[in-house]
Amino acid sequence: MATKRVAICAVAQHKNEPDLWYKRFQNMLLDVLEDLQGQTGFKYGENGVGIIVSASDDFFDARTISNNGVTDVIGGQYLAEEKMAQEGLNAIGYANAIILSGHKDLVLIMGHCKESQGESRNMITNCGFDPFYGRATGLDYLNAAGLQAQAYMRKSGLTDDQLAEIVVRSRQWAARNPYANAQEVVPAGKVKASPMLCDPIRQLHAYPVSDGAVGLLLASEERAREFTDNPVWITGFANCMDAFFFGDRDLTSNFALKKATANACRRAGIQDLKKAADVAEVMDCYAYQQPMWMEGLGFCGDGEGGRFIAEGGPGKYRVNLSGGTLAGNPMIISGLYRAAEATLQLQGGAGDRQVPDAKCAVAHSTNGPAGQFHSVLILEA
Repeated sequence: MATKRVAICAVAQHKNEPDLWYKRFQNMLLDVLEDLQGQTGFKYGENGVGIIVSASDDFFDARTISNNGVTDVIGGQYLAEEKMAQEGLNAIGYANAIILSGHKDLVLIMGHCKESQGESRNMITNCGFDPFYGRATGLDYLNAAGLQAQAYMRKSGLTDDQLAEIVVRSRQWAARNPYANAQEVVPAGKVKASPMLCDPIRQLHAYPVSDGAVGLLLASEERAREFTDNPVWITGFANCMDAFFFGDRDLTSNFALKKATANACRRAGIQDLKKAADVAEVMDCYAYQQPMWMEGLGFCGDGEGGRFIAEGGPGKYRVNLSGGTLAGNPMIISGLYRAAEATLQLQGGAGDRQVPDAKCAVAHSTNGPAGQFHSVLILEA
């Protein structure tokens, strides 16, 4: 019997901004919902969407069980609605499982986050550490990344000039992406002169505070063409988590990402991802992470990130043509933006970022300190 397939039928993105003070997150989601319905004409209830998977974060929403505040806007008040409180790419993995199980044949994914509402991202991410040891030391995602960046740069030979090169390229592509936050093209000198946040991470090495929302409509293979002429098929998905305690980890090992990549490729029937993928969208909250995650995905060897940049790897493998997370997406739903861009590329809808005849894309996300948890999604046209 042929293996069932699940399709992404349509995606909608809210433009990322540094402070969407004039819109509540409900308004952002409504914009996204109306865009999706305009594209597909989907309805709710019988023979329509019967379950919604939302993605959000209680800390950034400043309330517990924060999905209660958006249930009516996303259409879940009389239907099943379930919240993905992990990084948003996992909502696609969950929705994929719902459809493959035969439970539903049409699933709506809606993700949102307003990072500008939090007084400090560092204060919020401090809560991502264990309450007895990690939090008390003042650890947060920024200083954890600083420790990882130092170790990785020693291992890979990645230089400050190359970090600047990564940021410059990201901004050049972001200028072509109408949904990106930081669209200003910056010269390398400005990047290298930007204030130090946490050695060796400078201000322009880090993704900017961002507000945004994303929606996707997923359907079973039997129903996909009711909603699109260009379905994008989910052929592989996997995730993996490294050790819980920060001190137990080898910060340069890419352990979790390598495991997630191997499992996603196995499910997709792919032997060599760098040969198969026409587009790669990775979640690079900090500039050093782009080559590091490309190592974990298998696009270059262990410790070869500096060489990967020097030899033009990001251009060769069409990495982050959206501008990536460095151009500004909320961390908790950045993976949904990665998947949205990958889908647009495979549907031929990426505008002047379009890769000719793209057939396969990989979307990646991470959460937790210094890449503790990784998810990998493989899509094919």
